[in-house]
Amino acid sequence: MTRWSKAFDRLMEVIAAILIVALLVVVTLGIVTRALGEPLIWTDEVSRFLMLWVAVAGWILASRRRAHIRIRFFHNLLPQHGWRAAESVMQSAMVVFGLLVSWYSVHLIQANYDLEATTVPLSMGLLYVPMLVAGVVTALQGLAELIDNIRNWHSPPFQPIAPTLQEAAE
Repeated sequence: MTRWSKAFDRLMEVIAAILIVALLVVVTLGIVTRALGEPLIWTDEVSRFLMLWVAVAGWILASRRRAHIRIRFFHNLLPQHGWRAAESVMQSAMVVFGLLVSWYSVHLIQANYDLEATTVPLSMGLLYVPMLVAGVVTALQGLAELIDNIRNWHSPPFQPIAPTLQEAAE
């Protein structure tokens, strides 16, 4: 499984890099053509698509790296089984959130599929496709972390890499 997850992570990094470069090129092109007095009307709309796709790629990468925002101050004060129980609740919530995002994304894709973007011949449903992918990845990541947490129930809990406030003060 780790070979597949490493390949997926690498693919997402490449996709994110391509999307960022594309966004920079499109925005720069829009700025330059406006400055020259001949603006390309499609740059704003394509930038909107690309910004969402970049944000979703970042969301997926953060979820895969467990880099999403978590405040563990109170969580780390819990005893081992309490820590594991709280972690299980958080990962279950992550699964539910991912499934809800996926569910609503399908609805948004269907509702906007027949609408064409104003300046480019693309379906507005494409704007929401990355959200579907992010929802599925989030749900799967939460499920994998939940299973890992349950498997390691009697092991010491995961400790964050960053030092606690007390450790940083010492």
